Amino acid sequence: MPTHTSEPPSPSTSEALSPSGERGRPLTRARRRLRPRGLLLSVAGAVVGLAFVTPLVWVLTNSLRPSGDTFRFLSPVGWETFLTLSPIADNYLALVGTGLGRGILNSLLISAVTVAVGLVLCSTAAFGLSALRFRGQGAVFAVIVVSFLIPFDAIAIPLADLFRDWNLQNTFTGLILPGLGNGMAIFMLRNFFLAIPEELVEAGRLDGLTWWGVFWRIYLPLSRPALMGAGLMLFLFQWQAYVWPLLMGTDAEHVVGPVALANMQGQFSVDYGLMFAGSVVLILVPLVIILSLQRYFIQSVSTSGLK
Repeated sequence: MPTHTSEPPSPSTSEALSPSGERGRPLTRARRRLRPRGLLLSVAGAVVGLAFVTPLVWVLTNSLRPSGDTFRFLSPVGWETFLTLSPIADNYLALVGTGLGRGILNSLLISAVTVAVGLVLCSTAAFGLSALRFRGQGAVFAVIVVSFLIPFDAIAIPLADLFRDWNLQNTFTGLILPGLGNGMAIFMLRNFFLAIPEELVEAGRLDGLTWWGVFWRIYLPLSRPALMGAGLMLFLFQWQAYVWPLLMGTDAEHVVGPVALANMQGQFSVDYGLMFAGSVVLILVPLVIILSLQRYFIQSVSTSGLK
């Protein structure tokens, strides 16, 4: 009987196809070539992140020091510049006697109302510009795009004169109104709405849904990530506003957080420790809100989609 001898594997067998359909060795070599590039991008990202974090760490450290030691360790720069071994809470306790607490509460009220009302206005405007068809639709959208390309501070002074004529100065209505119609939020929501298939809209209309029903039952449930992003945009617009509240909220009852922080600066001297403590408090409020909503934002991104 003839004997069968095993033949050596052909060169092609050493380069078997991977599950992705590519040969193993070229895929491994490609991954090896990508490692230095990925490492370089990681290092660049770490450097950029460190550049953003370093000033914040310096502010936090000096808020825990006496005001006289603010610039003591600045030259030469060392570990004591960004770290203190004897932190004190005197600067934070001194904030109790200032108007910063009232300003933070006013900022929270203004921002919360702006988010609630602004999301309704911006989402309905985005729905009308994406789902409906009417004459002049492109012109209306162009005006909205131009509105957020113009810095708000450039029109703040003439707009403040108009609001004074309407007796809206030193009112929460005057502080809230400019932040309700955010052109950037409308632009972002409209682009998200355009990605929703028209087949879903047609199916909803065939089932007897009105346009309001299509908006409420189809568009909004699928747009939770975009709505959360737009809401965060509206919140930050009001929270960090300074020029407009400075023009419209001139009394103590309507002062906001950034203006209250600026008012703590003396005419001839500045308590840097107190100012840095107030800055940290103003940073912590939106930071806590963002971190607390991050889980829901990720969950909405992962669970939303078109079935």
